Amino acid sequence: MRRTVVAIAHVIRGGVAPMGITIEKLRERVRGPVISQQDEGFEQARSVHNAMIDRRPHAIVQCVNAGDAVAAVDYARENGLDLAVRGGGHSVPGFGTCDDGVVIDLKPMRGVRVAPGDRTARADGGATWGDLNAATYAFGLATTGGIISTTGIGGLTLGGGIGYLSRGHGLSCDNLISADVVTASGELVVADERQHEDLFWALRGGGGNFGVVTSFEYELAPVRDIYGGLIFFDLDQVANVLRSYREIIADAPEELCAFPAFQIAPPLPFIPENRHGDTLIAIVTCWAGPLDAGPAALQPLRDIAPIVAEHVGPMPYPLLNTMFDVLVPPGLQHYWKANFVVKLTDEMIDAHVEYGPKVPVVNSTVHIYPIDGACHRVAPDATAFAYRDANFATVIAGMWPDPGANKANIAWVRDYYSAIAPLSEEGGYVNFMAGDDQDRIRANYKGNYDRLVQVKRAYDPDNLFHLNQNIRP
Repeated sequence: MRRTVVAIAHVIRGGVAPMGITIEKLRERVRGPVISQQDEGFEQARSVHNAMIDRRPHAIVQCVNAGDAVAAVDYARENGLDLAVRGGGHSVPGFGTCDDGVVIDLKPMRGVRVAPGDRTARADGGATWGDLNAATYAFGLATTGGIISTTGIGGLTLGGGIGYLSRGHGLSCDNLISADVVTASGELVVADERQHEDLFWALRGGGGNFGVVTSFEYELAPVRDIYGGLIFFDLDQVANVLRSYREIIADAPEELCAFPAFQIAPPLPFIPENRHGDTLIAIVTCWAGPLDAGPAALQPLRDIAPIVAEHVGPMPYPLLNTMFDVLVPPGLQHYWKANFVVKLTDEMIDAHVEYGPKVPVVNSTVHIYPIDGACHRVAPDATAFAYRDANFATVIAGMWPDPGANKANIAWVRDYYSAIAPLSEEGGYVNFMAGDDQDRIRANYKGNYDRLVQVKRAYDPDNLFHLNQNIRP
């Protein structure tokens, strides 16, 4: 109630913070820039990855250390302002920004320190997976990250963290050792298995509900070069590809990640020129075991059907993580839907056969990520990520350049989702949720939701951190 009253006063006074810490005092407290609507560089500073999001914050605090984040939290809390936290800026619903509120922008904080002897790395909250992978690769180490290198480590890890290494090494959050967190009260705490254990539990899958994570410490695995890449098949093979994939991945060694993807063929040298622009079904592969065993590990996938094109071989793991970057530049329109899947049934495959080939533009795609193996060896209540019985995480990622095509592209995503949702689990991966998925939050956390509410009440009773897939206290 207090925040609501203060926020109303803020609006009445024309958007200038009416009480508490002034913006001048805020600037005195922080080392990084504080950019307001009147400042040069505001237009660039307010932009996020999804061009569908057009918001004008009251202030953007470009943090260079944890103390800056503390000051920004205090400023937002004391003045009753909305507070958004931005790492990589990839949030599809635009949770990394807000109108007339405060944005904590962690992008300047991108340092990574690797301890190769301990096989650990500590990364600042604004680091991307590209930053982390580059630092750890030098030591022949890696941890589970995302599919796009420009994705921030923070949002991905806090939501769970599905990536190429999930089957063999678990989710990103399963490899989290500790986190430095600025809470809603402005306190900087360390959360791990020994201190603030309840907060540490909630951070591993509970999203950005509990504070600003300014530093992440990860356990690393010996992964340097991998064997993998893209294999394309014709659309008339979709049903065969999906059914064969279902059987192959169920028995595949955990060193193998492979996921199907509907993709309009981009004009790449390894794709025959006469197939550029054709919609195809791909299998994206990553073998993280011994390199010389890679060809044999991928051969069952290559044998599914005649291959239209492929780009497969040994490569640095960080290179694989950049493979789709060119298709997902800043400035696209984004609308996504997702579900967890226990079994890829024939009925569901039929739905994919109907809607997958309708992928509208080269940027849009559908991925079916495997999340078995090491992900299943973590108990459903051991972290906030509850769907440890799911074998797949499906995402319908609508991404397109033309705002004039929003209606048609959103319709494709929704129609597709309507076809597969009844055949999937009720909940989905929070990092793939859209802005209109708030009614699914309890389902997304299944049996862990009530405990998450208790942690929220302990660390953020006034729901200062509410610009997210929100767990209300």
